[in-house]
Amino acid sequence: MITGAAGQVGRCLAARSAARGYEVAGLTRADLDITDAEAVRRHVRHGDLVVNCAALTNVDAAEADPAAARAINVGGPGNLASACAASGARLIHISTDYVFGGRGESDPPRPYDITDACAPLSVYGRSKLDGELAVRAALPSAQVVRTSWVFTGADGSDFVAVMRRLAATDRTVDMVADQIGSPTYVEDLVAALLELATGGVTAPTLHVANDGAVSRFEQARAVFALLGADPDRVRPVATEAVPRPAPRPAYSALSMAASVAAGLTPLRPWRDALAAALAVPVGHGPIASTP
Repeated sequence: MITGAAGQVGRCLAARSAARGYEVAGLTRADLDITDAEAVRRHVRHGDLVVNCAALTNVDAAEADPAAARAINVGGPGNLASACAASGARLIHISTDYVFGGRGESDPPRPYDITDACAPLSVYGRSKLDGELAVRAALPSAQVVRTSWVFTGADGSDFVAVMRRLAATDRTVDMVADQIGSPTYVEDLVAALLELATGGVTAPTLHVANDGAVSRFEQARAVFALLGADPDRVRPVATEAVPRPAPRPAYSALSMAASVAAGLTPLRPWRDALAAALAVPVGHGPIASTP
């Protein structure tokens, strides 16, 4: 059972799960509003594996409407965890690198480990952290998967897809050079989720992200270069030059070391994943191939 099945992760997960022969219920918000506890209880059955991909992920929208962010990102996961606890279902809940404060734990910063202290900067980050806590309180056996900068590269409005469209024009692009994270290809994230579905990895909290740390500026330049566009059309700017309603972590790269030690297959380097994503023709990506 996949909640948030209209989003990029949910749609890809539904498609890949069905391709593996799983019985899949891919539920959009129209099918199931996870903030409705009674509706959630009606949907969850004994023996289900529930993967919660539903969230309010628009960081600036969350900053403008904290009540909505908490309802969807805290109350909704809590409802799912409670229903799973009552019915004997499993739960995998997807969280974010934005639960961290963005300074890293050393100078220079290093990718965040699972045991590093959380210190979210935004309403979105706080709501996702509180969502993790709500899941833990209701269902200690649940698994929380933190991921970072998820992209499809072929369709939609994710960062790489937008950069791909811009690369096909003659425009220059100003991109922040002081926000660093771990870009994660949706196909690689979904492969890890399917690996968790088999039950062989039981760690309660996992980081799942493509290997390496890169700035948005460097990531955009890589998109242009891989597509044969001039990477010098991407120009570096500071975050202060493009103010947004919600603060972003300056550094939120994730380390998979503990996840790999727990038995999860490591993800490939971010640049290799980006090249694979951009090799997929527009209109043929994971979202377009959903059954």
